[in-house]
Order: sequence, then structure tokens, then C-alpha cells
Amino acid sequence: MQRPPPPDGARHCVLLVLDSCRFDSLAAARMPVLGRLGPLERRFSYATWTAPAHFNLLMGLLPHPDPRNTFASAYYQQSLGRWQVRLGFAGVSFTGMLPGLWLPDYLREHAGYHTQAFVSLPVLNPATPLSRGFDRYEKMDRHNDLRAIVRALRFPDDRPSFTLINTGETHYPYAPAHEPPASWPRIHGVHGVFKRLAAGQPLHHSAAPRFFDADRLDALRQRQVDVLADVDAAISDLFDALPRNTFVIVTADHGELFGEEGYFGHGPIRHDKVLEVPFVEGWLR
Repeated sequence: MQRPPPPDGARHCVLLVLDSCRFDSLAAARMPVLGRLGPLERRFSYATWTAPAHFNLLMGLLPHPDPRNTFASAYYQQSLGRWQVRLGFAGVSFTGMLPGLWLPDYLREHAGYHTQAFVSLPVLNPATPLSRGFDRYEKMDRHNDLRAIVRALRFPDDRPSFTLINTGETHYPYAPAHEPPASWPRIHGVHGVFKRLAAGQPLHHSAAPRFFDADRLDALRQRQVDVLADVDAAISDLFDALPRNTFVIVTADHGELFGEEGYFGHGPIRHDKVLEVPFVEGWLR
């Protein structure tokens, strides 16, 4: 199928997802480069772990502000309509994206966009359905190297691009790319559990990982805050690499728990802190 010419005014758009980043971690980090985009908002993810959260993101449904006194359908229409501002052309809507309701497909087939994705977590690999609609979809060698993603970015001269970036510095073990893996904190037993599951071996309750104590959990939460300084420096490199008049959205797929009410991490957890995420958006003119 021949790609249509882009609409007048169509601009590049980048969606940067800081995997597992809590809202209050980013607020505490005070990221000056990120602040160039716009004010930090507290929003909520539609899901508590990576794959379903990215499904919503790629439907065009970004984290929501927990709207009250409104119907879900009305909010979805409003949320999708906001893409017209981000992308610079009219027509992006709930009905306009039917029947696929998949933003990469819509942008490629109806607006002539080049679509690319660079992901860092295994559950987002190119064999998953989440890769649908992308001209280029790349799983990075390291889970925590936003600068490597920046170096891999390419933008065509003849059409705008939609770019998804998922980076894992803020995912456990909350480590910058330059930190040696041998110094990363480790949850006792987790690596062995994953190895046995991958080999199809049965598990016994005695193999369950031991939980961290309160001091260890506080230190892990501080690691997520601290690593955001490195992320902010990498975002500076990203901004320098982007074409002018690019619209940038920075958010998280979900949050993280650091011992609150007995929870750690994310996934099968029903808690506000696993849904609460940062949200910043704006133009690089």
C-alpha cells in the first residue's frame, strides 16, 4: 500500500516512556532539562505492568488525570483529540482511528508517517503484537541506556516520524548505564526463579525470594530518584538530536512499590503508587 503524503502542518512526535518511574520519584529528582518541555503533571496509568500499559499508550490513550463526573467514552474522545495538537493536523479522533484503534497504524496509513520504536524491556520485544504498525522496531541490547537509543534514532527528511522510546534506567535495579552490573542490588532468589521458569521446571515455595527490609527498600527507592539525574542528562542529548518543532511526551508505563503495605515492584498489585505516573509534554521549537 502506497503511503499518503503527510497532512500540512504534520510534525515529528516522540513518546518517551520511563519504565516503572513513580510520579513522586521524578518530582523529587527535580529534572531541569525535562522541565524545559512544560510543567510536571500527576497522572494515572491504565495498567500496572509494562505490556498492557504500552497497549494503551499505542492506542493513543496516555495516562489519565483521573477525571470525575464524566463518561469514559467522552474522556477517550477528548484524550484522542489532544493528538491533533501534538501532531499538528486535524482528524485524529476515536472515530477517525476506527476500526484498528492503533496509533502507529493510523499515522502510517492515513497520515504518511514514518514510525519507529526503540524498546528496552523483554516483554516489548519485536515478536510481540505491540510491534504492529512500526517501520522499525528495535529491542536494545541493554535495558538501561537511553543514550544508546538516542544514537540509534533516524528521522527521514521527506515525512514526519512517530517515535516510541521505552528505557529502563528507572526499572529495577534502578541503575545508570555506566554502573557495573556487579554493583547492582539483587533480590535473593529472583534470578534462580526466572531461570527455572524459562526451563519449564517446577517451583517449590522454598525457592521464593526473601523480601527486603525497610532500610533496603528505602535505599532502592532512593536509587530510582538518583538515577533520574542520569536520565535527565540523556534527555538533553535526546533534545539535541531531535528535529525542530518536535512534540515530546515523557511519561511512565506504571509506577513502582517500595514496601508500601507489603508490596514491592509492580504487576499483580492493586495500589495507587503502581498507577501514579509522571507526565510532561511540550514542543521543542
